[in-house]
Amino acid sequence: MKVAFQGELGAFSQQAVRQLAGAGAKPVPRQRFEDVFRALKTGRVEAAAVPIENTLAGSVHENYDLLLKYDFEITAEANVRIVHNLIAPPGVRFAGVRRVFSHPVALNQCLDFFARHKRIEPAPFYDTAGSVKMLMEEKPHDAAAIASELAATIYGAKILKRGIEDDRRNFTRFFLLEPAGAGSPKKGAGEWKTSLVFSTRNAPGSLFRALSALALRDLNLAKIESRPRRGKPWEYMFYLDVRAHRDDPRMKNALSHLGELADFLRVLGSYRAAR
Repeated sequence: MKVAFQGELGAFSQQAVRQLAGAGAKPVPRQRFEDVFRALKTGRVEAAAVPIENTLAGSVHENYDLLLKYDFEITAEANVRIVHNLIAPPGVRFAGVRRVFSHPVALNQCLDFFARHKRIEPAPFYDTAGSVKMLMEEKPHDAAAIASELAATIYGAKILKRGIEDDRRNFTRFFLLEPAGAGSPKKGAGEWKTSLVFSTRNAPGSLFRALSALALRDLNLAKIESRPRRGKPWEYMFYLDVRAHRDDPRMKNALSHLGELADFLRVLGSYRAAR
């Protein structure tokens, strides 16, 4: 299976590909999230792995909007532990490092490291693994990067310091996307989630009534996210993760009830909950 992801080889998204699709999956890097979705739509890949939220940085809003734009099925989720390592070309010593390149989110998750080493300047770059790739091509004598261990292995770089992130409880949640109707997982043992998106009339109590379709059936809402509704200023789309399979009788009834209340409703997929 070819699986598209955003970033260079060695990005944390490539680790997600392994967790979602297995070690035999072929990772296919793309520069932008939109490029990932287009690769799946045009059939250049069989699946896509996209981050949807981070425990520290929050939701990846662009991908919520793309889930609505493209008609794909969420078939799996994975939680990837984010370990930030200080990586440099062979021969570069930590004492000589004056600049550190990485994605702005990664830099912001290592602020304690920069506070302890004030001589080192953070330098924003478009990608974590891409910063390692760039250093190995240009080989500056005073620069390092923040990225995954996998990136160091792929590009032949050296890890100077491991685990420099501020918070060790740093995880990113990823979705595996496949074409609609590709054969989503059937209900079985274990905990399941269903993701859906809907909109309601802009009227008092409309959201309360919509969510009551779940509450009245004792369904556990794992997450709710709102996004602006394009073409309708000050109206919103609501994304929900519910701890149930869509084939569960309670979930079926809830979806039927919600469909009567919502202006728009789409089930994005049912999948086994990540541990």
